[in-house]
Amino acid sequence: MQQLQLPSPLGLIEITASEQGIHSIYFVDSSSAPTHSSLAALAACKQQLTDYFAGQRQQFELPLAATGTTFQQQVWAALCTIDYGQTCSYAAIAQQLDNPKAVRAVGAANGRNPLSIVVPCHRVIGANGSLTGYAGGLERKLWLLEHEQKYGFALS
Repeated sequence: MQQLQLPSPLGLIEITASEQGIHSIYFVDSSSAPTHSSLAALAACKQQLTDYFAGQRQQFELPLAATGTTFQQQVWAALCTIDYGQTCSYAAIAQQLDNPKAVRAVGAANGRNPLSIVVPCHRVIGANGSLTGYAGGLERKLWLLEHEQKYGFALS
């Protein structure tokens, strides 16, 4: 497993990967990880996140290798269907998974998403439209949503 750090407008991001793909993308307060890597997945992730923050990328094309339960994997896959600049409720994801009573479980799986930004858990909001929990902090969630609104129609 290799690590890489990326300074971003929202603070330092630490990315971990192996030959299988990206395992995690987290906001961190400090990191001793290098800023460059020869591992292709790390280099690609760093570049795609840089492009995202510059408003030049709306979709990620990365090999993902996060580990989680079958249900977590299903929720994370559902998160990837939320379009750039759009939001969705936990209840809507539970419906999408044909399990409408699993709203709390969807929230828990969303909160355990190890691939911040790339698997867009920041796009999930409360049923009443309110910003709800985000592992990176609500201020980052708000910034990401506003960033996507700003660039949502800039790319073809």
